[in-house]
Amino acid sequence: MTDSNDTNKRSSPDSDRKDSGLENLLPIDEHVEVVSENGRKVQRKGIYLLPNLFTTAALFSGFYAIVAAINADFASAGLAIFFGQMLDGMDGRIARLTNSQSKFGEEYDSLSDLVTFGVAPALIMFNWCLSDLGKLGWSVAFIYLLCAALRLARFNAQADTADKRFFTGLASPPAAMLVASTVWLFTEFGVSGLELDRAAQLIFAGFTALVGLLMVINVPYHSFKGIDLKGRVPFLTMFLITMLFVVIAMAPSLVLFLMASSYACSGPIAYGWRLVSGKRSAAER
Repeated sequence: MTDSNDTNKRSSPDSDRKDSGLENLLPIDEHVEVVSENGRKVQRKGIYLLPNLFTTAALFSGFYAIVAAINADFASAGLAIFFGQMLDGMDGRIARLTNSQSKFGEEYDSLSDLVTFGVAPALIMFNWCLSDLGKLGWSVAFIYLLCAALRLARFNAQADTADKRFFTGLASPPAAMLVASTVWLFTEFGVSGLELDRAAQLIFAGFTALVGLLMVINVPYHSFKGIDLKGRVPFLTMFLITMLFVVIAMAPSLVLFLMASSYACSGPIAYGWRLVSGKRSAAER
């Protein structure tokens, strides 16, 4: 004769997931999330491991960049932002490829992005040269952080309705890479931001604020999300991608600066050209 409690347990929506027993050992409530399966709303326990591991690695990259900037190791800080950008581009794609998307992962990714691409680059620039400007310096650093936070909030709010082919405003990862690679590049040329004259420091302050404003302006940038990672590509494509990494390895600060600055300029240039020619992109209609 079957016990009724056992029957209820087997028919529970979470019956297909085994409890690890950790929730009985640690005073931490298990995460429960409502998901849609076959048109029904059901509850599921736990979180997906693989995409959230990549998000955690991106968050660690941002934290390491902050620590490196505090220690005036701006090359390591710039490299950490680069790895954070690579990892951030992978977690969402891995979640989609493995069908492991979740609301928890989306929120966790946004918090990681705010640290890695908002707090970290602001502190990198502040520690390199803005700290000498007093209140103006930390105000500019905060403006950059504020713009990054607003950019991420707007992205999340428009995620279900926006054209996936375009970003509205400069995405926070390339913005962070532009700021970090600028500091990294000048450091490699032996330029110390704290030793610059006041006029040069003001130029870098304006540059930092400008990059922040690019994140919140209503200018479309190509997202490159239409790239099919599951399909076949010509052998030459794979070779060229490999060569790109070789070029980056040869002169990382210069190449990353050129790539980030080119992408940052592409949006306003394309937008201005469309205004002059009278054409509008799909994101502007």
